[in-house]
Amino acid sequence: MQLAAQQTVPADGGNSTRIDAAWLKQLALEHGADDAGLVEIGHPGLDDQRADILKFYPRTQALLAIVCRMNREPIRNPARSVANLEFHTTGDVVNDVCRAVVSVLERAGVPAINSPMGFPMESHRWPDKMWVVSHKPVAVAAGLGLMGIHRNVIHPKFGNFILLGTVLIGAEVTEYDRPIDYNPCLSCKLCVAACPVGAISPDGTFDLASCYTHNYREFMGGFGDWVEQVADAKSGLDLRKKVTRQETVSTWQSLAFGPNYKAAYCLSVCPAGEEVIGPFQTDRKGFLKEIVKPLQDKEETIYVVPKSDAEDFVKKRFPHKRVKQVRGSLLPSTISGFLNGMRYTFQRGQSAGLNAIYHFTFTGKEPQTATVVIRDQTIHVVEGHEGTADLHLTADSETWLGFLAKERSLLWALLRRKIRIQGSPRLLVAFGRCFPT
Repeated sequence: MQLAAQQTVPADGGNSTRIDAAWLKQLALEHGADDAGLVEIGHPGLDDQRADILKFYPRTQALLAIVCRMNREPIRNPARSVANLEFHTTGDVVNDVCRAVVSVLERAGVPAINSPMGFPMESHRWPDKMWVVSHKPVAVAAGLGLMGIHRNVIHPKFGNFILLGTVLIGAEVTEYDRPIDYNPCLSCKLCVAACPVGAISPDGTFDLASCYTHNYREFMGGFGDWVEQVADAKSGLDLRKKVTRQETVSTWQSLAFGPNYKAAYCLSVCPAGEEVIGPFQTDRKGFLKEIVKPLQDKEETIYVVPKSDAEDFVKKRFPHKRVKQVRGSLLPSTISGFLNGMRYTFQRGQSAGLNAIYHFTFTGKEPQTATVVIRDQTIHVVEGHEGTADLHLTADSETWLGFLAKERSLLWALLRRKIRIQGSPRLLVAFGRCFPT
């Protein structure tokens, strides 16, 4: 196959080569993609992604987004080994398609690069953004679907039973796609009903920390916690008191065959999409009985951080599921990570009754100021000091991060004046309850 290109004559009289858009998308389809779209690097939908994309690949002028379908029945099955096999197998297809496109372009003299569908990632950045390209906003900008309230992209035809890939291209194309003009999400709230940790609220808010703690238990942070449990154990018998043999086998299996999701039920029960919606429209009660209820009724271990919203939710909503308390693993390694991450780890339920303004002043290695407003079970974080603080905290940045990681004592830091507060200590305690670890 030869590269199809269109010669254009710009206003300045020079020449430039643009890749034929239809040919490029067909190339992706011929190599195994189920749909493809194109978006320019300057598209407004990529405003919050552009800097990261160009840092990763400065040549980027156009982005090819692809979709690969997953088989629905394996994803829906309560046996999550079957679901995870489908995730991993389809993920390999995504990576193969993107690599094949890059190979064809490279042989034609067009610079291009494909970023991983999922793992591996830039692990030295964890727990901050490890991935080099965020596939979801690229897919949305390229017209391949819109986000549902469960934070998955819903394709108009295939629903959310898809995985995404992206190819960054160092050339322009003849035509770009645009986002679809409607959201396939049905607002049926089945994802809310199925989530075992209550991470998806009916009003659309999302508790990333609770989802991460359980669903991603055998990924980065959860595996780190397992290793620390091994290190802390005095003997094999003592370890089994902390971690069951089944949990150790599950961790080994993830290491050997790829990390396994514990749930992803939100994706499993979603009825949106032209190819998917039929059974839901025909027999809603039957759909709930066959697809949703087996996941709700499944007896399983749910991993939660102590005194978190998820722990309260599971005990109330799913008393037949076993609750296992684990250490929170989304611990920031930088002050910027702490400030940016608060909106993701904030626990609405634990903040009930708290209405306060906090001013933070960080000194030392990472000097920075910020205002955190917690009011009516919401959180708002901005740079600088705004409003009148109910509590002002000044801290050496490294000491504060050490305290969050439980490597430094708060009492020691207060006595050494590495951390100083102005205001009631009760407000600091109340603040801590909003971010249990």
